[in-house]
Amino acid sequence: MTEFLRYPDPRFGHAAEPRPVDSAMQDLGEKLKAAAAEVQAHGLAAVHLGEVEPLVVVSIASDTRSRDYRILYNPKILFASEETGTGLEGSVSMPGVEVSILRANRIELVYDDHESVRHALQLEGFAARVAQHEVDQMNGIFFLDRLSRLKRDMAIRKYNKAGAR
Repeated sequence: MTEFLRYPDPRFGHAAEPRPVDSAMQDLGEKLKAAAAEVQAHGLAAVHLGEVEPLVVVSIASDTRSRDYRILYNPKILFASEETGTGLEGSVSMPGVEVSILRANRIELVYDDHESVRHALQLEGFAARVAQHEVDQMNGIFFLDRLSRLKRDMAIRKYNKAGAR
């Protein structure tokens, strides 16, 4: 079973710097994809495995019951729609906690593939939410950072009370 970094590890607050895709990054991407499949996560960022690297795995499946994983190296969101919606979000690094987060309904992002070829990707709905969550995480923004102080403190109390640390 994959060991995931647990909140509140300070690495969650560190932003990964874009860099050329190399074999170490490719290996980490495959490891991250396997970890996501193992726990049926909709997405993961490298920091979940303890590595502050500019890569995420995101399922772009429109059906939330299935997975269609993509490894995105050096992803960057270029556009986020003004239309937004709230939805429940959680993290393998903070099990037992789900909170409602406001996100754009549609995004456009660019990313590198394993051969450093740049691609554009448009996502909407749940897949857009997952990508925003993971790119935030890669950029040092934990999902709780998107909450008011009161709601964040309530989520942390719930996590601590469950003894998940």
